[in-house]
Amino acid sequence: MENQYDVVFIGSGPGGYTGAIRASQLGYKVAIVEKYSTLGGTCTNVGCIPAKALLDSTEHFHQAKEQFKTHGINLNGDISLDFTQFISRKAGVVGQNTAGLIYLMKKNKIDVHQGLGSFVDNTHLKVTAADKETVLTSKYFVIATGSKPSSIPGVTIDKKRIITSTESLSLSAQPKSMVIIGGGVIGVELASVYARIGTDVTIIEYTDSLIPTMDRELGKALFKTLGKLNIKMLLSSKVQSAANLGEQASVKFLDKDGKEQEILTDYCLVAVGRRAYTDGLNLKAAGVESEKNGKVKVNGQLQTNVPNIYAIGDVIDGPMLAHKAEDEGTFVAETINGQKPHINYNLIPGVVYTWPEVASVGQTEEQLKAAGIEYKSGKFPYSASARARASMDTDGFVKVLVSPKYGEVLGVHIIGPRAADVIAQSVVGMEYEVTAEDMYRISYAHPTYSEALKDAYLMASGQGAINI
Repeated sequence: MENQYDVVFIGSGPGGYTGAIRASQLGYKVAIVEKYSTLGGTCTNVGCIPAKALLDSTEHFHQAKEQFKTHGINLNGDISLDFTQFISRKAGVVGQNTAGLIYLMKKNKIDVHQGLGSFVDNTHLKVTAADKETVLTSKYFVIATGSKPSSIPGVTIDKKRIITSTESLSLSAQPKSMVIIGGGVIGVELASVYARIGTDVTIIEYTDSLIPTMDRELGKALFKTLGKLNIKMLLSSKVQSAANLGEQASVKFLDKDGKEQEILTDYCLVAVGRRAYTDGLNLKAAGVESEKNGKVKVNGQLQTNVPNIYAIGDVIDGPMLAHKAEDEGTFVAETINGQKPHINYNLIPGVVYTWPEVASVGQTEEQLKAAGIEYKSGKFPYSASARARASMDTDGFVKVLVSPKYGEVLGVHIIGPRAADVIAQSVVGMEYEVTAEDMYRISYAHPTYSEALKDAYLMASGQGAINI
């Protein structure tokens, strides 16, 4: 029958579209329900992809201004940024990705229903669009509706002067100044974007470290590298309020000494995290239970308390990462199919796309100490890497944490060039329980950024570094 399916994914972000494709590959009749006019969710439209496009553009601009002369590259006249083209290129990248998703849906014979999905009961979902209302029937539903930016008391987001990451990716003109509330992943990435093109950027962070959920040494190193971009970083500071003054915004906060301070700025960007987004889903009608924090409650199979309804990605516990959602989308499709898939949540890497990049997998030193777990550390600086010297990317290090008993790799933490790509090798090794000795005995191409891993493993094993 028309509008009758085996599996319906609510939300077309990385978790939704990946899960839908896998379910279709397994022979199910599949549909996706998407509230917005384009597929891809936050990541593709207003998150990961556009942010990386702007990060790459601004890094090119920064290198042209700061490094090209050292490379022997001389540019005639002043270097300037065409802000309109800067934003336009980002929009083009997003458009290419959303077009690719439309192609994938057609190729895999997945029906796309545009509109707000709302449960009627556990087997029926009403989809409301501007011009019509449709009811879908399905054996299984997968909630993949993602997340929205959060705020803090005293700060109301108006999307004009008090903005989120979404608005910051499509400003009409380059701001002269910006205050960013939050020194986590989103905050430091967008601080990098705007500081590189000359915006006066201030980060106000409540804790005493940038990227506070990651290994503390990474936060300290990132503080130093962002300082080179003239970013002001106010740690241990508590924002009390933010107000739209018309042509500017006012941000009031208590500094690390408890003194009241105020900054006037063109924009106040709120980057204090995200919340699960299930607005309008009418979960109660399906009998689905939520946690106190608004996230959907699931078991080890990502199944809600209603057996035929699953939930994945940002709407459930765990890190709000696109690749986590993708893994969970595939996991659910294969679970429905009767398979026994596996996700090792300890080995989902976290990445910060500043430059140098930051990447981490496994446990941090702080976690190991708190748990009383013995470990040895091996740390190799990129200043000693021939490849890093050649590219003038000598900031940062590789740190590996290893069990002294069996040589098990417990954690890998990198701040350095292409860390987002280098970390993948360690994820593979840790997933298949490769020892530190195995990791330093395999052959690494020379010269490469990944050689720093080899030397860090050697050092954690009680040997000296051998590469330059």
